[in-house]
Amino acid sequence: MSETLRILSWNVNGLRAAAGKGFTRWLGRSGADIVGVQEVRALPDDLPSGLQPKTLDGRWHVHYQPAERKGYSGVGLFSRRKPDALETALGARRFDCEGRLQIARFGRLVVVNGYFPNGNGKDRDNGRVAYKLAFYRTLFERVEGLRRSGYRVLVMGDFNTAHTEIDLARPKGNKNTSGFLPRERAELDRWLAAGWVDSFRHFEPGPGHYSWWSQRMGARERNVGWRIDYVLASPAAMRFVRSAFIQHQVRGSDHCPIGVEIDAAALGRSR
Repeated sequence: MSETLRILSWNVNGLRAAAGKGFTRWLGRSGADIVGVQEVRALPDDLPSGLQPKTLDGRWHVHYQPAERKGYSGVGLFSRRKPDALETALGARRFDCEGRLQIARFGRLVVVNGYFPNGNGKDRDNGRVAYKLAFYRTLFERVEGLRRSGYRVLVMGDFNTAHTEIDLARPKGNKNTSGFLPRERAELDRWLAAGWVDSFRHFEPGPGHYSWWSQRMGARERNVGWRIDYVLASPAAMRFVRSAFIQHQVRGSDHCPIGVEIDAAALGRSR
């Protein structure tokens, strides 16, 4: 095993579409040990053959958790090592039916791959904010339990919230937009107050770093974006984090990959 582990997260905005834009090639060249993807938007059997578990067997252990609603949500996990355990439910049907979660344990390290809800309703009226915050709180209780059990926990994925004003290019114009509402930002405040560490901000305190850009009006080329993808580390896990990064140069989605490198000693011994 290498001395460090490379763990990546990417909202692929449809894995079938991303496959046509080089996702499989990126995956093979990523140098990653664990990759979590969000917004898969496909049933496993509908994915290209190159992304089927049987095709990747021997190179990756692969698990997909789709939503019940076809073409919506869904997460996927690729790992060089088979997880010791894998869970996909929070125990509440209103969350579990949307395929938003994978909790993978590798020894004493737990990697949570989450696709947090967007607060926009059907008419972009913030109608799903209450649902979104309920998901945050329910997952928070779950991962706090893992912390208390002695695990080193990383929670990664598309959180659909920009935390502070430096996490989006135009904060003043988005104060009433889901993704930057005070009550959404306060939920991230609560996680950090409880000891969770925004790994990227631990290493990079400056502005201008984003992970999502609108596909309209050349927003990406002008770097008019939002940082809404995170790897949050529990205090015990953060001791092993050596770096955190955003791969803004990687195309194939309206998001870009993010990740961390951690000391492989974080795995510890399996229980």
